[in-house]
Amino acid sequence: MPRLSFYVLKQLIGPIALFAFLMTCVVWLTDSLRLLDLVINRGQSAPTFVYLTILILPSLLVIILPIAFFAGTLYALHRLNADSELVVMSSAGFSRAQLGLPVFIAAAIVMALTYLCGLYLMPAGQRTMKNKVVDIRADIGAAALNEGTFTPVSKGVTIFIREIDPDGRIRGVLVHDNRNPKHPISYLAESGQIVQTPSGARLIMQDGTLEMSSQGGARLSVLRFQRDVFDLDQFAGPAPVINRAVSEMYLSELLWPSANLSPRLRNAYFAEANNRISQPLYCLAFALIALAAITRGRRARGANALRMTLACFAAAGVRIAGYGVQGLAENNQIFCVLFYVIPLLGAGLAFMALATRFSGPVAAQTAEAVS
Repeated sequence: MPRLSFYVLKQLIGPIALFAFLMTCVVWLTDSLRLLDLVINRGQSAPTFVYLTILILPSLLVIILPIAFFAGTLYALHRLNADSELVVMSSAGFSRAQLGLPVFIAAAIVMALTYLCGLYLMPAGQRTMKNKVVDIRADIGAAALNEGTFTPVSKGVTIFIREIDPDGRIRGVLVHDNRNPKHPISYLAESGQIVQTPSGARLIMQDGTLEMSSQGGARLSVLRFQRDVFDLDQFAGPAPVINRAVSEMYLSELLWPSANLSPRLRNAYFAEANNRISQPLYCLAFALIALAAITRGRRARGANALRMTLACFAAAGVRIAGYGVQGLAENNQIFCVLFYVIPLLGAGLAFMALATRFSGPVAAQTAEAVS
């Protein structure tokens, strides 16, 4: 690759990475807020929250990477043009075709990352996250760890924890079991700890009393104990059946689903498979739109601003049209061809804007501006 092409590629990578990082942070923080309620109410730790939010990143990058590529490419090319670097390159014989080489190399890199996220990382991350969320919801031990709160873990069973030490030990435990109204049982312990065993969650209580009421409350029996174990896993219920969403399925599962699915679901799976395959193709359209906006027309400041604005509207129109195809394709598989037609049509129209003088100098319009 020529040295100037390598220089342009380096100028492209920085803005593309920056736009991808900023857009990912904004969308990531917004999307991760829905996990806060689950993590807080179930007594999970901060590392668990970070782990869950990382798992949703691939699904965000599938959408963000092509858009960040367009924004970064348009900005980098505009900066090279505004600093007259493209004029200097043109004087050295650097053509539009040579300028397009690093742009398409950057597009190929972003396309590869988008395919990696869409075809493997996204379904893998979504599956892992759903499994983790199911485990958290089924963790009755973590649900009971609410300091200073009467927590009903099941109908008739309430647990109160006075204080939790930083090391996880519990100070002051009350367990009231009223599943049998004629013989309610209350556990009072000075300390305790919730542990996970191979058989499930267990509440280990130490130095306490067991109070059993009988004869309608007329008789109360009190037993002291040094150590008692209360089974929490009995309230967890049966393991839920995990139904895979479309975003959790790999490409092979979408293209060749189970034979007993309804025609509507089969159409939805086929549409999602074609959507994942076609999404990286927008990078080609965005690359050509950015090149056409920067390298064609006069170098006047107002003309550049107008072309960049039109380029943004063109890229947004192409991408929004691609999103609109999803609903049509889910109803009729014949519309799946539009997943590929829209980005390729956008790329073709942008290429036509460059075709007449694509191999000419980068700043051939400079002479017109000067004259």
